[in-house]
Parts: sequence; C-alpha cells; structure tokens
Amino acid sequence: MILSTPALYVNGEYNLEKENQSPLSQKNRRRSGNSRGNAPRAGAEKPAKRTSDKAAAPRGQKPRAQKPRSQKNRGEDKQRAADLKPAQPREKRAKAPKQPREGNVQAGKKAVKIVFLGGVGEIGKNMTAIECGDDIIIIDAGAIFPTEETPGFDLIVPDITYLIENRKKIRGLLLTHGHEDHIGGVPYLLKELKVPVIGTKLTLALVDNKLREHRINDAKEITVSPGQIVQLGCFKVRAVNVNHSIAGSLAFAIQTPQGVIFHSGDYKIDLTPVAGEPIDLKTISDFGASGVLLYMGESTNIERAGFTMSETVVGTTLDRLFGENLKRRLIVATFASNVHRLQQIIDLAVKYKRKVALSGRSMLNVVEAAEKIGEINVPDGAIVDVSKIKNMRDSEIVVVSTGSQGEPMSALSRMSNGENQFVTVGENDTVIISASPIPGNEKLVYRVINNLYKLGAEVVYESLQNIHVSGHACREEHKIMHHLLKPKFFIPVHGEYRHLKKHAQLAEELGMPSGRIIIPDIGNRVLLTTNGMKLGESVPSGSRLIDGEGIEEEKASTVIEDRRQLSEEGLFIVSVTVSGGVVLGEPAINSRGFVFDFHRDYDREIRSVINRAIDGYDLSLGTVDELKRTIKRSLANYLYKKTKQSPMIVPVVVEL
Repeated sequence: MILSTPALYVNGEYNLEKENQSPLSQKNRRRSGNSRGNAPRAGAEKPAKRTSDKAAAPRGQKPRAQKPRSQKNRGEDKQRAADLKPAQPREKRAKAPKQPREGNVQAGKKAVKIVFLGGVGEIGKNMTAIECGDDIIIIDAGAIFPTEETPGFDLIVPDITYLIENRKKIRGLLLTHGHEDHIGGVPYLLKELKVPVIGTKLTLALVDNKLREHRINDAKEITVSPGQIVQLGCFKVRAVNVNHSIAGSLAFAIQTPQGVIFHSGDYKIDLTPVAGEPIDLKTISDFGASGVLLYMGESTNIERAGFTMSETVVGTTLDRLFGENLKRRLIVATFASNVHRLQQIIDLAVKYKRKVALSGRSMLNVVEAAEKIGEINVPDGAIVDVSKIKNMRDSEIVVVSTGSQGEPMSALSRMSNGENQFVTVGENDTVIISASPIPGNEKLVYRVINNLYKLGAEVVYESLQNIHVSGHACREEHKIMHHLLKPKFFIPVHGEYRHLKKHAQLAEELGMPSGRIIIPDIGNRVLLTTNGMKLGESVPSGSRLIDGEGIEEEKASTVIEDRRQLSEEGLFIVSVTVSGGVVLGEPAINSRGFVFDFHRDYDREIRSVINRAIDGYDLSLGTVDELKRTIKRSLANYLYKKTKQSPMIVPVVVEL
C-alpha cells in the first residue's frame, strides 16, 4: 500500500511536513525545543535560550540576560536570585557529566546505538540500524551478488537476526536510493518484519518491482521528497537531496535525543545535473552551522583525487559517438537504474532519428517504472520492441542493453556469445559500454569486450572515452562535505576496509581528533552520546545466502563447504545393496568433476578398496550409517594417497 499523504509516526500513525525554514532558524529551534529527536549538539546549547520563554516574560527586555553579570560584584536582590534559579539545573545538565557505557547523558535521554549489519568492510548489502530506547530505524536493506567463495547462490543479504529479536522496536526502513546494494534485500526483510518502507517515488517504484516478484502485496510504503520530515518514534528524519547515478537519491539528517546524525547515502557534488536539482549544499551547511553530532559518510571513491565529473560529460561524448556512427547500428550497455543516462540516450536517438530497442528484463522494468512516475520522458513511438529490429536498417536503431558488468546471463553477454535471439552482433555494430567495472567484475567485462571484437564489432569503453562517470564523491568532494557539516564525531561507511581507513585519515587531516573516529565492522554496535562515542557489545551479524526460495545462514552453512568441495575436487557416489545383513553384488561407482592421474585400472582398484572395506565390516553387529562411514573413510584415504585430491564422497546403501 502506498500512502499518497505520508505522515509523522505518532502512536502508530504517520505524517509528513515540509520544513520551510532552515535548521538554523531560531523560530524552528524554539518550536522544537528540547523535544525528542531534536536535541542540539553538545556545546551549542545556551542556557539563556532554554529559559527565555519563562524567565524573560516578566521583564520583556533583552537586557534581562545581561543583568546577572552586571550585578555580580554589587550583590543580587532576592527576586533576581529567584528569577535565575530555574536556569541553574539546566546549566548543570549542559555540562554533561561522564556516563556509563549505556547510561544517560541527561535525565531521560538514553544513549543512541548505531548497529552495522552490512556495507562496512565490503562493497554492497548496505544496512545500518539506529536505536534509542524503544525505537529503531533501519537505513537501507541492500544485497550483493555471489562471489567465487559462494558458488551457486543467487544473492547475498545481511543477517537480520538482531532486528528480528527487536521487531517491536522497529519504526521504519529508510531507503537512500534504488540501487541493488541498497534495496536488493528489501523483499527478504519484509518477509520477516512488517515495517513501513520510506523512500522517493523512483526508489519505491523499483522496490515495487521486487515485491511483485516475491508476491508481497501488503507492504506499507511512504513516499518522501527532499525537504520533507518524517517522525519515527524518537527520531525526526529530514530527507536531503543529493546527486548520484540514479534519480531520487537522498541523504538523511536524523535528529536524535543526543543530537543530529547525518547519513550521506551515496552522493557526489554535481552542480550541473542532467535532471533534477543539484545537491542541497545550503541545507547541509545549515545543519553543520546548527551542530552535527555524528557524520556517517560514504567512502567508495575516497582513493580518487579531485572531483567526480558531471553526468553532462557523458551526454557530450554520447552525442559525438552518435554523430560519428550515422550509418552503423549502435548498442549501448549501461546500468538500468541510471535513469538520467537512459534519458540522454533516448533524447539523442530522437535527435538522430533512431528508434530505441530495450534489451534485458531489468532495463524494461526500470524504464516502465520511471516513465509511470514521470522520472523519464519517452516520446510517442520512440521505443520499439527488440524483436522487430531485424527488419530495420542499422542506421535507424539503437539497442539499449543490460550487461555493462559482464553478468553471464545478461543481454550483452548473450550477444557477445552469439546466444541472443534478437540481436546478432556483426561488423556494422558499434557497442558502447557506458559503465566502469565494479571491483571484482573486471574479468567478466573484458571477456565480453574480447568476444565482441571477435564478432567484428567496434567497442567503446571507459578507458578509451569519457563514456562513464561515477556517482560517488572523490576526495575533494569529501573535504567539502566535512567542512560544511563540521561534525563532532565521524564514522566512515560504504566501502572495504581500505576505503574506510582512507576516509578516516582524511577526516584527521581536516582536524578531526582520531579519538572521535571509529572504523566499524559488521556486527559492531557503537554507543553515541553528546560526550563521547565508543564500541559497545557486538550483535549477531553476517550474511544470508539466497538460492531460489531457500535461505541459508552463511556462518552455519554446510552447503557452502559442500559446493566449494564439489567445484574444486569433484564428486564420487558409491552405491551398495544390502539384504539380510549381506552385501549383494558389486558396488556401483559414479564420479563427476574428478581428474585421475593414473592408468585405466583405477576402476578395478577403487572397487577393490571398497570391497575390502565392506568385507572388514560385520553389518550384523553394526548399522548402515556406520557402513557408510567405513566406505567413505577407506575411499577418501585411497584417493588422497593416489591423487592428492579430496573429492566429496557420498555412500548410498540400499536395503532390500
């Protein structure tokens, strides 16, 4: 269910408001006062403001705050002393005495806990929980694709054991944007936790596609736009516009009982975006001026110097390539989620009188979803079905395809292997790969490029042209963000350990004391107050492995080890028939994926080893399971001695 008028969370209800004033606004700060979720940064609180509403009223004049100082050496009358008494306890609390590990900084104010369930020490499956008292909010629920270490699985998502144990506290899931590493785990989370999902129109439209695939029809979705505020328990969250390689990207300014936490999401500073508004540096600066307790900043491109190029650079390069290939067929592979780039390609196709054919399920889904909510403009007749392009001239068509990362089953990979039923690559094709390889995908991408060249196509990719720009900030942009926010504490997120370390070092170079920085790991729980930040007890964490409809806990999984052994060493299946405690006939032996390094008599030798194991075991005194273990142990010892290999051995005993 999508709520067209989303709302603040109060006693189970939601409401949204547009914050028309900056966070620095005096009126706004007085209105919010010391309410839950809007505590000012330590050191920024002034006792005069806290008592002005009551203490100033009798006098009604500005000099009231000055008088105690002017009469210090002349004595104070009783009335003046009485007037000043209410301010004294608040001044004392503002000094924030030292707290225990999970104690309160001030009466009634509990420490904020930040729980890292994914996205730190790795690229992908981003998920962070922020907890205070009886309230928890979740930021992102991402996924990553399997690696060589997790063969045969479809997807990997965070372990949400901690969230399941605290399900009654969860107030909502905030999504920064619609990339797979931030929304890929949403369906699996919603199967176990019924929580509202909060994001922009495009983000939720992409989530809807996933929920339909998983037949989840009862999800509550709340649409937010930049500048809107949602109250989730004690957390007051403002959505802040940022630029990224997908439309509808947000940062979140989260007002907690301890102070403001600013979570950057994925961002770059693009002052000339293809569509939409530039990153909202004014609001970010205002939050910095009013006080940011903790900054959680993404770190993906921290190793790159300078600034990330604007998306408009790609449009200029694409325009030139369209002009240089007027008589050739164009095939453009890019991320399906990069709606702004898709818009540029569609606009250029119209300019050069070409039709657009979409190839790949995710490409079709994204364009459909983006067009439905107005994020992309497709002129009538601009798109044709890819099945009809064989009857069109090469100069009349541009194919927009998935597969920019060399995914084996993607549309572009099938084209490069000659297996795509609608697109056959040839010498009159120019293939433009408008993406850079994600770390770990380099081999797959270059394999596709090599195959395309072998088919006679011309291939344009990032190392040859400015055909792709990143959606992540480089070092100079990170410096700007730190200077604008001026946080008291800092935690780098979204990156492998080297990225987090480099970002922490950058913060130190900018003047942040090392004692105010924590480099987190998955499972860490950070305790945050106005006075300090430190690691608390860790929480259950890790990965869940998705294979079809099945879910496997990585730490407890025997499936991973079995699959690794199968992929590396092969398989032996030994079948034995038993009747009345007697083995009948010869054992049947089947092997798969096993390489023998001795002569053809291996079959006779293996049978001999198995028969000796059976003959040496008295089945009338033992059990079938013990016989299986005996066969497995004898064959494993023989194979390792002969071949130095340890295949998986599966004994099968059939009782008649």
